[in-house]
Amino acid sequence: MGVELTPMGDGFTWTSKDLDETQAKALNGWEVAKQKIASGNYDIFLLDEFTYVMSFGWVDPKVAVEWLKVNKPPMLHLIITDRQAPPELVELADLVTEMTLVKHPFQEQGILAQPGIEF
Repeated sequence: MGVELTPMGDGFTWTSKDLDETQAKALNGWEVAKQKIASGNYDIFLLDEFTYVMSFGWVDPKVAVEWLKVNKPPMLHLIITDRQAPPELVELADLVTEMTLVKHPFQEQGILAQPGIEF
């Protein structure tokens, strides 16, 4: 089983020194993701933290959902993570999960975000 990792953003938005650049990277990431999703080359595809991109208004949820309806291969398992999923995305999804924090490595152990894990 091969795993392809393609980081596209510039990390945490709240540490961005240039939100216009952060937005541009996010929009470029969405364009790359659309190409990969539509390619039919994947069984599982993860758009990590993608609901942020929609909640910030950088990608219109209605437009993204309509694109997915037309272009996502039927057997592709698409995973989209983060909080505040827009209603259009929730409606489209087969499974929606809300997680509740029980323990966090930063809060309890002082472990900072790690490259390749959190960003």
